[in-house]
Amino acid sequence: MDAPRVAEEGGGALALLRGVHVSVHGRERDGTLHRDPRGELRTPLPQEDAGPDTKESAEDRRGILSSSGLNEDLTPPLRPVSTYSIVALDRETDEVGVAVQSHWFSVGSVVTWAEAGVGAVATQSFVEASYGPLGLASMKSGKSPREALQSLLLRDKNREARQVAMINTKGKVAVHTGARCIPEAGHATGDGFSAQANLMSSDKVWGAMASRFKTTRGTLARRLMAALEGAEGEGGDVRGRQSAAMLIVKARAPSAPWEGKVLELRIEDHPEPLKELGRLIRIHHAYSEANIADDLASTGKMVQAMRKYSLAAKIAPEIEELKFWQAVGLLNQGEIEEAKPLLREVFRVRKEWKRVLIQLPKCGLLKAPKGLVDSLLSA
Repeated sequence: MDAPRVAEEGGGALALLRGVHVSVHGRERDGTLHRDPRGELRTPLPQEDAGPDTKESAEDRRGILSSSGLNEDLTPPLRPVSTYSIVALDRETDEVGVAVQSHWFSVGSVVTWAEAGVGAVATQSFVEASYGPLGLASMKSGKSPREALQSLLLRDKNREARQVAMINTKGKVAVHTGARCIPEAGHATGDGFSAQANLMSSDKVWGAMASRFKTTRGTLARRLMAALEGAEGEGGDVRGRQSAAMLIVKARAPSAPWEGKVLELRIEDHPEPLKELGRLIRIHHAYSEANIADDLASTGKMVQAMRKYSLAAKIAPEIEELKFWQAVGLLNQGEIEEAKPLLREVFRVRKEWKRVLIQLPKCGLLKAPKGLVDSLLSA
């Protein structure tokens, strides 16, 4: 069986198991096919001075297959999850994640995979979902992303219909764009990320994703979102848009497995999935700040807690519950007058919050003098 080509990013040079014609920083490398001592056709590997960023398309791969006489009888599965995605590591936040958008229902249920302390995988095109869990298991056992991806491709007769990217917690990346991915298809890699796409409106999509990821500052969620928006800015999926997903985990293995997930959001079916994903990322941020506030309050650090409650309410002002718990925190600090306008606003949105307030003293969550709750309800 002919060895599959896997591009590996890490340490500044692109490693290829089979040579391809690549563009590095806009410069075309020598794509001439040569015969190695075994008589196989292949192109020269990029040199060390190629730099960390590389681009490659399925068309490059099809040229190699045609020139080498390889004609595999592929019977890829129907219903391709044609899409664009990115896997990436953020060394500052010590997080690793994957994000995707597609004109396909529930894309996140099959494309996005990640495990804290291990890495992330995106498996798409004529998708084989097992690349996700098996790739993570292989990297967890100590294999590099390139080794993990190569071992799976070697066993897959439909590998030329696959598009898969893997990244570990050291930022090493491996990616494969099969020759039979539907054009426009290709990938771009850089320091700690890989952006890949198929069935796109333009061959500029994956390059735009790479550029936006590298130039965006902020959280990993924000940078992944910027990459997806960059793809859409170049036309995105030629069929349109339907679903999106983002999964982020801690790069370091937590003491308990349930502590490793940072963010998991899926837009299953929506006319504007990226806008909805962006909205949910904002809401997630707000609730994360509220959770921090709860932790601070539980240890008696009420001043710090109130700052976090206030920040959460500002991030998502439309979520009345965040204002409610901010008001409860103020009441527990004795700041009754400051709490009243917040409660009035919450009660206007949903009067059932009055019932919640009544129950809190019974659970020890509201330290209120006798008669205070009644006065607050009528305020």
